[in-house]
Amino acid sequence: MDSSVKKAKILIVDDVKLNLDLMSSVLGQVPGYTTVCVQDGKSAIKKAKSNYFDLILLDIMMPEMDGFEVCHILKSYPTTKDIPIIFLTALSDPKNIQRAFQEGAVDYVSKPFSKEELIARINLHIQLKRTNEELVKAKKAAEAAAEAKAIFLANMSHEIRTPMNGIIGMVDILKRTPLSDEQKEYLQIIESSGENLLTIINDILDYSKIEAGRIELEKIPLDLKLEVNNVIKILQIQADRKGLPIKLNIEDNVPQYFIGDPVRIKQILINLINNAIKFTEEGEIRVHIENHGIKENKAELLFKVTDTGIGIPEEGKKRLFQSFSQVDKSTTRKFGGTGLGLAISKNLSEMMGGEIGVESETGVGSTFWFTLKLELTDKETYKESRKNDNVSKLKEKVKMKLNILLAEDNPINQKVAVVNLNNMGHKVDIAKNGKEAVEKFSRNEYDLIFMDIQMPEMDGIEATKKIREIEKERSVSRKIPIIAMTANTMEGDRENYLQSGMNDYVSKPFKQNELIAIFSKYAFA
Repeated sequence: MDSSVKKAKILIVDDVKLNLDLMSSVLGQVPGYTTVCVQDGKSAIKKAKSNYFDLILLDIMMPEMDGFEVCHILKSYPTTKDIPIIFLTALSDPKNIQRAFQEGAVDYVSKPFSKEELIARINLHIQLKRTNEELVKAKKAAEAAAEAKAIFLANMSHEIRTPMNGIIGMVDILKRTPLSDEQKEYLQIIESSGENLLTIINDILDYSKIEAGRIELEKIPLDLKLEVNNVIKILQIQADRKGLPIKLNIEDNVPQYFIGDPVRIKQILINLINNAIKFTEEGEIRVHIENHGIKENKAELLFKVTDTGIGIPEEGKKRLFQSFSQVDKSTTRKFGGTGLGLAISKNLSEMMGGEIGVESETGVGSTFWFTLKLELTDKETYKESRKNDNVSKLKEKVKMKLNILLAEDNPINQKVAVVNLNNMGHKVDIAKNGKEAVEKFSRNEYDLIFMDIQMPEMDGIEATKKIREIEKERSVSRKIPIIAMTANTMEGDRENYLQSGMNDYVSKPFKQNELIAIFSKYAFA
């Protein structure tokens, strides 16, 4: 063995002293091995629990406690369960060998043993143990790195979304003021640029969530035809700038109502249609949906997005659907983008039981396709789920004016929220941190609290817990709704907010319609 490697410590258990002396002598001649010997099972268990061993050589036939029982006990303790055990046995009955492995042994050596065989088997299992230990260390290091990356991305998300909240929030407010045509045009450019930047941020965060396994798909009723048509309407505005019609064909046998995640389905479609628009200068874009059969109340749907654009060479196809990858560097320079859209789409389609692919010819165009397996539902279930989702109905419902506590440390975000809330007729009291929010809540009457998460002195989660404690002490009959107002969008954040006592959350940047939905859900229930 390599002298630079730490010595392997071996426990030898045998009731016959002659056997112990023989094995100890044999192993003592092997560089890198050190041995400890005991003559009974109880001593073996005691030694193993109080010392570190790389391997145990364990005789089966011993008085009071045989090797099977010793092995069983050692495998039940957390500190000894991972020590490899090689049985030493003169028993040739296959049932004994079978039981040895059932109790957790990794190997056995027959008595009388061959010196070479004994050393070879010990070498093998010590090397396997050390390899496994290295793999465990590597896994823990990788998990720690992934966690650090997730924390970094969450913090980066917060830092980027905070100023974006100010930009998009103020644009939303300005749009509702009297403007000249020239001002409207400038404002539209600001809004479009802000939305594009937000798309890039979301791509990066979505990919990091997928990579960390932190995306969970929603399961809600959806109208597929409505969702797809809405995507086409939005993207047709972009396609009109290049004179490209987007033609939609949904085959008659495609059901209309499903249970699934409409946001993620639309995300794949938007990615593919956006790419088609980006890489097509003339011609048209066609979206086709067909049903590939229904099994166990699930339909397998095929979506195709066909363009008449530049096409993709064979070599370029190999790099598609990989993260941070486009066909070549000139593509990135000319058309922009993060190169994450197709990688995200691939992962999302696979999460929904499908796959994704492309057929393309350079200079002729491309057809990107993906499949999904979606659970079927009916019109009645869908309609029932949509009762409270219509914004115009919510506006009618939200007539009462509220006294709102806004806990937010950022002056720009304060301004955006206050203007939005004041325009809706609500009175707003500002707390600059969580501690101030708790103090104001304890002294005043509020109908609802918007609580930022990251604040100095006391964060939003701790402030929420303290508010819930105050309510408990006062034995209030109706707890105040607390809505997290956050730039954090990593998977698991919502669960943390709810566990702390919050009722819901709105992501920054938010718009007035989201506030209306929150009021309808919590303030007027």
